Amino acid sequence: MGWKKMIFGEKMPDKDDPKYKERYEKEVAAGRKTARILRLDKAAGAVQRFACHHPRWFLAIVFGIVLACLGHNIHRIVAVYQTRQVEKRVTATEHQEQLLKQRHKTYDANRTN
Repeated sequence: MGWKKMIFGEKMPDKDDPKYKERYEKEVAAGRKTARILRLDKAAGAVQRFACHHPRWFLAIVFGIVLACLGHNIHRIVAVYQTRQVEKRVTATEHQEQLLKQRHKTYDANRTN
């Protein structure tokens, strides 16, 4: 592999290109087989049927999940920011050393200098 290929990567294969057609069909077949084994195709069909029969409920559920994730992320950001204001600032290395010292107190107590 040349350095140019490592940096720029390969050209994105087109599904209609005869050079990549066999590879594309093999990958699609493998994906379909995996979906069939894991029954993802049936789950996707069930979700699709529910979305078609109850579009408002489906949108409410989807946007509810999105808003819940957003709210959780904002909550975590605020919590981390507030703990940083209360505690003194330490580097990650100092924090790890403090945790190791707490876990191995008996080892440090028996150690002679």
